[in-house]
Amino acid sequence: MSSFNSLGLIEPLQQALSELGYRRPTSVQSEAIPQVLAGQDLVAEAQTGTGKTAAFALPLLQRLAGDTGASARALILVPTRELAQQVCQSLEAYGRYLVLRPVALFGGSRADVQIRKLERGADILVATPGRLLDLIDRDIVSLSQLELLILDEADRMLDLGFIADMRRICEQRPAGCQTLLFSATLSGSIESLIEELLHRPRWVRVDRRNSAAKTVQQIAYGVDQRDKADILSYLIQGGQWQQALVFTRTKKRADQVAAYLQEEGIDAAALHGDKPQRERQQVLAAFARGVLRILVATDVAARGLHIDALPRVVNYDLPQVPEAYVHRIGRTGRAGGSGQAISLVAPDERRLLQAIEAALGRQLPLKPVPFFGQEMGGDTAESPKSARKPRNRATRTAKPKAASKPQPQADDTGGRAVRPSLLSGAKRRR
Repeated sequence: MSSFNSLGLIEPLQQALSELGYRRPTSVQSEAIPQVLAGQDLVAEAQTGTGKTAAFALPLLQRLAGDTGASARALILVPTRELAQQVCQSLEAYGRYLVLRPVALFGGSRADVQIRKLERGADILVATPGRLLDLIDRDIVSLSQLELLILDEADRMLDLGFIADMRRICEQRPAGCQTLLFSATLSGSIESLIEELLHRPRWVRVDRRNSAAKTVQQIAYGVDQRDKADILSYLIQGGQWQQALVFTRTKKRADQVAAYLQEEGIDAAALHGDKPQRERQQVLAAFARGVLRILVATDVAARGLHIDALPRVVNYDLPQVPEAYVHRIGRTGRAGGSGQAISLVAPDERRLLQAIEAALGRQLPLKPVPFFGQEMGGDTAESPKSARKPRNRATRTAKPKAASKPQPQADDTGGRAVRPSLLSGAKRRR
C-alpha cells in the first residue's frame, strides 16, 4: 500500500497529515492526487467517506504553495453552506504550514463579513453558486486568475437546479484552467455536463457506480406511515442509541419528528434550510461533539456533515432520487469504520425502495421491526431492557415493557411487519 510520501506531496502537507492522524492514502487519493498534480482534468467517482476532499484539496494546496496573490487562484464549487464550511476547514487543517488563505462564500450569512475576508486576500474560494455569482456581478470577485476549478458533488448541484449557475461560473474561467469533478454518484445527466465543461478528463472509479460502503449494514423495516414516529422512538430507546442522523423529505417533517422525539424525552433537534445560520452551526457543533443525541435533517442540510464514527443513519422517509440514498448512508461507515443504515419503508414507498435497489444492484428485504431483547445494534454494552420506556400519556398507552417478548405474527402484508406488541395499544395519529 502506498504512503503519502510516495504520492509526491511536499513536506509541509505530509507533516500536517501526520499530525491529523492520516497514515496511508485511500484508493481515490492514491489514484487522483498524482493526476491532479500533473495538471490533468479529472472526474473522480467514489463512495462518500472515502476521502474525496483530501484527494482534491492536497494537490490543490501543493499546486498553489509558495505563491500567493491578490486574486483567487482556485475555486471549489459546492452545493450547500455546510459543505462549504467543512471543505474550508479541511483546507485550513491540511494547509496549516502553508500561507495560503481559503475563504468560504455562501448564502444565509452576512455578505459584508465575507467581503471583508476577501479584501484581506483569498487564494482559494470555497463557494455555493448563488453567493459567488452575486459577488461576481457586483465586481467583488474575479475569476480571471483561476488556475483550478473543482466541482464538488456536482450531481447534487444539478438536483438543486444550479445547472445554469454552474455554466455561468465556468464561462468565467480563463483558458487552460484545470477542472476537476468529484462525486459519490454520477448520473447520465452529469456525463453530458462533463463533456461540456472538462477537457479530455481522466477518470478515477474506485467502486461500482452508486455503490455503498461495504462496512455499512443496510436494514429496511416494513412499517405503516402513521406508525413511523412511534417506531423511531421505540428503536432509539430500545436500542439505546447514543447518536443517530435521521433523514426526512421535507423541512416541516423534520420539525415534526424532532418535536415528537423531544416529547418522548429524547434529546433531538431539526436541521434544515429555514433555520438561521447561527442556529444551524450550533446544532451541528452539538451533534458533532456528541452532546446532541438525534439530529433530524433534510438532504440539503446534511450535505457536508462529516462526523467521525457516526454509528447510525435512519431514512425516516425514503428519498425520491436513488442517488440521494447513497449520500445519506455515506454519513456513516466512513474511512473504513462500521455503521448502520436503517430505512422505515411504508407501503407507498415500495416503488422508491425498488429504485434504490436497482441503483445499488442488490435487494434490501423488508424485515419486521425487532423486539426489545433481540439484537438491536445498541451503542452501549447495556441490555436493551434497561432502556427508558416512553412516558405514559393521556393520548396513548405506554409501549410494552422490555420483559414482554411475544412472537411476531406471520408477515401476510406483503413485507409490512405486524407487531401488535408494539403499537396496537397506542392511539394512532391520523
